[in-house]
Amino acid sequence: MRETIFNLLNNKIDFDGISVLDFFAGSGALGFESLSRGAAKVTFVEKNFPIYKNLFENIKALNAEESCEIAKSDAVQFAKHTTGRRFDLILADPPFFQYSIYEVVKYVFENDLLADDGYFIIERSIQTLKKDIEGFGKEPFKRIGDTCLYEFTK
Repeated sequence: MRETIFNLLNNKIDFDGISVLDFFAGSGALGFESLSRGAAKVTFVEKNFPIYKNLFENIKALNAEESCEIAKSDAVQFAKHTTGRRFDLILADPPFFQYSIYEVVKYVFENDLLADDGYFIIERSIQTLKKDIEGFGKEPFKRIGDTCLYEFTK
């Protein structure tokens, strides 16, 4: 799925030097993929301490400390309280049945976190399709197997 997301994004954005925000970061796979394609900076948001520790170790193992930062925070709280920063690409792969993603989207736009020509991509399960369409107010822009992708721009 990661490869599909980035192949789609390659047709839309130039990764060279961009700033990326990775909500629900987990192992950091989406953020690290952005770095490998030329992103200058990735901000990971992860609230679970054991996962946060693993992500920190992954950053160190890749010698990517200068290009990465981790916010040990709930995604909603990060989006709600972050101001004065803008990201060219925002990625989110929340756990299944995690409906706080709707609030994250709300605060991303209220606090102007997405750059004017930026993209915000959310990966969701087909199992949450009906609720997601209601919550996001839109259909997914791409369905791949059991996964739905939602795209937001300004």
